[in-house]
Amino acid sequence: MEYRRLGASGLMVPALSFGAGTFGGRGPLFGAWGDTDAQQARRLVDICLDAGITMFDTADVYSEGASEEVLGKAIAGRRDRVIISTKAGLPLGDGPNDAGTSRSRLIAACENALRRLGTDYLDLFQLHGFDAGTPIEEVLSTLDDLQRAGKVRYTGISNFSGWQAMKSLAVADRHGHPRYVAHQVYYSLIGRDYEWELMPLGLDQGLGALVWSPLGWGRLTGKIRRGRPLPADSRLHATADYGPPVEDEHLYRVVDALDEVAQETGRSIPQIAINWLLQRPTVSSVIIGARNEEQLRQNLGAVGWALTPEQMAKLDAASGRTAPYPYFPYERQEGFARLNPPVVAPSPAR
Repeated sequence: MEYRRLGASGLMVPALSFGAGTFGGRGPLFGAWGDTDAQQARRLVDICLDAGITMFDTADVYSEGASEEVLGKAIAGRRDRVIISTKAGLPLGDGPNDAGTSRSRLIAACENALRRLGTDYLDLFQLHGFDAGTPIEEVLSTLDDLQRAGKVRYTGISNFSGWQAMKSLAVADRHGHPRYVAHQVYYSLIGRDYEWELMPLGLDQGLGALVWSPLGWGRLTGKIRRGRPLPADSRLHATADYGPPVEDEHLYRVVDALDEVAQETGRSIPQIAINWLLQRPTVSSVIIGARNEEQLRQNLGAVGWALTPEQMAKLDAASGRTAPYPYFPYERQEGFARLNPPVVAPSPAR
């Protein structure tokens, strides 16, 4: 397993990490993802550790805390071998303080996560979303206190816009608080919006990308094809409305390109989609999920090899979309391109 630096921090993380969203199985969304219990989870953790995957990602909102509980039982007795990442901030109830990242909420969320995970520190504590109602100074000073107390080692964000991330970093610098080192983001061959603003920001500010849903909310498994109905066992029947949308024809065009590369490489479509991500700028780790041992072992086949530049270009061309203003058309005009060279090659207009 390759290890990479997490953003501008000194923490080394595996190129693949494991997402525990399938642990617990509570609620309409996470119940559809999976219902892995502690015994099954321990087996998946065994496989991960044998393969060099040492980072495990969860959140308090996953199965109403059950994901953290199951993960805690699965890593019991080997805390020193793993990196634990969890998130807080999304609503967990209907009460006035059951959502957001206020000082009260963050302290309680951290304490609850430590209890459920059976540990006395979190390697990475991330804000699950931006809280417009809480002053950024309050958020950062609270996270600073948690780090000084030894309960949190690194902090990060998830699903922030560019201005939200940059303003938070600027406030951290102004007040001398620790900076965020990671941004957990949606990024896939059928969802490349991350490249337009968040990727250049990550490069400039030292935010390492932790990629969630690398298979486009389950659409890049190879089972969804042009002219065929959605497979009966697809979780998209229950979860499609929760995830990022994608036009059918765009999906099919990307799958066609993946099929061509699969024939050239002898690799599966999911393995190719993940390998493509691992070659993109700022990506520190791609979070893979699995409901069973077979899925996990399949995803592990995404590392240890690399797509050729020609194969990368083929996938880039098939997945490229016209960027919105102000990123297009200026990235294609010589004068603007000289001032702001693109981080990645401009995508073909479609």
